[in-house]
Amino acid sequence: MLRAAEDPDESRGLSFALVELHIDLCAMEAPMSVGIAWVVSVLLETPSGFAVFYFCGLLLYVPDAIESMWVNFVTDTRAREALWLKVFQTFDDKSSAINADTGVNTQLTEMIMKPRRPGEKLVVGKPEYKSIIETRLGIPCLHDEIVMELMWGMKRLMRSLVRSEKSELHKEDRLPMSQGLQMLLSRYGFHVEPEMVNEQIVVTASVLFDCDAVEKKHYPGFQAIGRHLKKLSGIDCENWDVLKLATAFNIICSHEIGDSDEMFSEDMQTKLLGDADKYEEKINGFDSE
Repeated sequence: MLRAAEDPDESRGLSFALVELHIDLCAMEAPMSVGIAWVVSVLLETPSGFAVFYFCGLLLYVPDAIESMWVNFVTDTRAREALWLKVFQTFDDKSSAINADTGVNTQLTEMIMKPRRPGEKLVVGKPEYKSIIETRLGIPCLHDEIVMELMWGMKRLMRSLVRSEKSELHKEDRLPMSQGLQMLLSRYGFHVEPEMVNEQIVVTASVLFDCDAVEKKHYPGFQAIGRHLKKLSGIDCENWDVLKLATAFNIICSHEIGDSDEMFSEDMQTKLLGDADKYEEKINGFDSE
């Protein structure tokens, strides 16, 4: 169930994200009745304590979440569209707050229990925390590779998300490079070691990701253009990408080659210009043949 945020300004972006994600979830095989939570609680360990966040739970279940989670944490502004801080507390001795021998102490238990609704899962960053909390508190927890992508992003922006935390993360607490980020860089032929990842690489990679997302979103529409190119001009464009299809369509609409002379052969340019009038009835709305 969607809970109202305690800070309306911080949750406004989250509300828009939830609406968009609900639309995406409707296309998934698993129905909403399987128990996907709109908002979940996340336990984040910081250098001096623990923080509990509310997080857009749908992001954990979108298709290809392992590849896309990191993009929500490129900037703190973007991150605040997906989560907001509920509570942060420092601990004199974090090792006594949660461990296999003594369980979960009173201070951390109250932090976890106060914002939680009955039956709600708690997202945690360590498998041992999952085991301890489930055993000692009876709270179902979630920890998997997608959660680790979430933790990578939250720790990356920890100083801005938890402004009361004044300490820096220890080197051993820093997570390796995001799997999703690594997948994207590898897909473009970049083999980057985790220690080489900096702000510029993350931001640049996010631009590539967003461009890919736009192309994926609009590709079905451009496939319709391709079918008309085949039908009206006999052009086989089955393996054309969105840019090439869009460029061909621009030539047909404008009756000009423009800056696309290197993309098409002279024969193809002549064909597109010569057949442009055939598409006049299609310009204002391609059908879905």
